[in-house]
Amino acid sequence: MNILFLGDLVGENSVYFLKKNLRNICVKYDINFVITNAENVAEGYGITPDISNNLFEAGVNVISTGNHVWDKVEIIPYIAKNYNLLKPNNLNNQSAGQGFILYETKTNKKILVINLLCNLFMRKSDNLFESVKNIMNKYILKKNCDAIIIDIHGEAASEKQALANYLDGKVTAVIGTHTHVPTSDLRILPYGTAYQTDAGMCGDYDSVIGGEKSKWIENFVEKPGFQKIKPASINHTICGAIIKVYEDTGLSSVAKQLILGDILENKIPDEKLFLK
Repeated sequence: MNILFLGDLVGENSVYFLKKNLRNICVKYDINFVITNAENVAEGYGITPDISNNLFEAGVNVISTGNHVWDKVEIIPYIAKNYNLLKPNNLNNQSAGQGFILYETKTNKKILVINLLCNLFMRKSDNLFESVKNIMNKYILKKNCDAIIIDIHGEAASEKQALANYLDGKVTAVIGTHTHVPTSDLRILPYGTAYQTDAGMCGDYDSVIGGEKSKWIENFVEKPGFQKIKPASINHTICGAIIKVYEDTGLSSVAKQLILGDILENKIPDEKLFLK
């Protein structure tokens, strides 16, 4: 089984580029399951029902989010009914939506996806270690699920790496999102869990973390403080990871970075690694 994990979609143009390329990627690498973070897809802040439906129709199976999940208020009734759009599990138990889903594929594989939010340098949430521990008490690889994928959304590499090592050997992969910068540390940890500090964004890298450069500079130099910034939208890049899962253990056997598009040096894995 092969899983495609895509980093934060930034701006509506990222959806266009994903739709243009996703089918070919899935065919080339025999992808069985697709997850993407999309908390910055709607004008750079949040996600809407229409965009969610567009992504699902394009072939995405589960959408994860983060600290901007509620920026578009119209998503609240949608996320309450559509459980394949996740909120961070430790964000607020009183809010609408779910922080994890056990997704059954067309080939009857059960994939548990968990969405978590870091606390360091972020809005304070419940303890993410306790949050994931409560879920993991109910789900065990190859007993009641075939793979477990965690999107850990946050700033601090230390917090992400600590979580990954805490779960090493118990989950298939822990992949970071939020910084919009692809890290070069994708690897399989000693006990079989794939890990990357940040998958990077799907968006325009001729930018400041996906937003218009001039406005970000203005934010820091001329008008200190927060102002919403429109996504840059001229160039296109897809960033993520492709993970091959051992059928007998549910752990990772191969993990390779995927970068396709403009600006960044492309990284195109050898498809032979993922074919049976």
